[in-house]
Amino acid sequence: MAKLKKQDPQIAKLIELETERQKTSLEMIPSENHSSPAVREALGSILTDKYAEGYPGKRYYSGLQYYDILENLCIDRAKKLFHVEHVNVQPYSGSPANQAVYLAVLNPGETVMGLALPMGGHLTHGWKVNFSAKFFNSVQYVVDEKTNLIDYEAVKKQVQEVKPKLMWVGATAYPRVFDWAKLAEAADSVGAYLAADIAHIAGLVAGGAHPSPVPYVHIVTTTTHKTLRGPRGGMIMVTKKGLEKDPELAKKIDKAIFPGLQGGPHMHQIAGIAVCLKEAATPAFKKYAKQIVKNAKALAEALKSYGFKLVTDGTANHLILIDLRNKNISGGDAATRLEEAGITINKNTIPYDPAPPFKPSGIRLGTPAITTRGMKEKEMKKIAEWYNRVISDEKSVKKVREEIKSFCKKFPLPK
Repeated sequence: MAKLKKQDPQIAKLIELETERQKTSLEMIPSENHSSPAVREALGSILTDKYAEGYPGKRYYSGLQYYDILENLCIDRAKKLFHVEHVNVQPYSGSPANQAVYLAVLNPGETVMGLALPMGGHLTHGWKVNFSAKFFNSVQYVVDEKTNLIDYEAVKKQVQEVKPKLMWVGATAYPRVFDWAKLAEAADSVGAYLAADIAHIAGLVAGGAHPSPVPYVHIVTTTTHKTLRGPRGGMIMVTKKGLEKDPELAKKIDKAIFPGLQGGPHMHQIAGIAVCLKEAATPAFKKYAKQIVKNAKALAEALKSYGFKLVTDGTANHLILIDLRNKNISGGDAATRLEEAGITINKNTIPYDPAPPFKPSGIRLGTPAITTRGMKEKEMKKIAEWYNRVISDEKSVKKVREEIKSFCKKFPLPK
């Protein structure tokens, strides 16, 4: 960072400090990952200097011949990786991608269904404080109170009663695999659009570690970081089933992004997405995606051996949700203590949480970033031991911090 250090040493120093923090800590927020240096080089390239408003072959500015090639290449890689008919790679992130779906298929006031945020869903799936509930008639479905699992028969019954025009499937804190066939049966029974938000599991889907929603749904949205290990960004995909339901669906999606919601796309971001899609098409990435799940399962079992209560009693994907009530510590206090020890997670509401959202009973953790660094099942046992020591005894924090610093030297960040 020679030029940055000379031009703006304050910013350069902050970047150096954050790099050191990541090097010496365990990043275990399940929505975070470590992108490759190649992705970051594309993201920091000269492509950031140009406007490219419009779509390939139909731009509003000149000097974009290489940008058309770039965007088409990114689209082709996404179509091939996820086996879909149409892809828009211009969404700035996941929430704008979801907003575009609403704009494409709904009119204000029409009914949408999604998993409630306190049950592990996402804000944009109809939660009451979000635009998706303010401009549309939002009806939320929940998980079973005893198992914390989606009750597919209950959801189907609710769908038939409510008759939504759009139904979302996807989550930010659901540690299990979705049964796409049952969800499609529910949506198809009332002729609803079914949208899979795979932001958290896109890399698992691409790597064959989670069943793909593509044969069952009409629309797929995703971010491009998280398990996909790319830059911050978003994509909207239209499936064969989606075009069979609505031959104009792809055009509606594209118009919703531009000019409906956004102006010029971030072409440096699209370049980074293209790089990560190429990486995700490799055999090494498939092995990586499967290792994420192996690590999560191993970590879950190790945590259970220390008496941690896991929501759904385990995991089948990349994340774990812990109910800390039997440990006599709040999610917020646990997150603070773990961060001091060098483990970054987030406080999180658990289903039917009796505590308020700002002081929830749970924490959410995941394995994508630590798997990127090369950690495997053996290391998960050690990490679970650190969780237990830190949560059980606040006095252990400093010692654990030094142990983690030493441990992290064996597992460098991507170079």
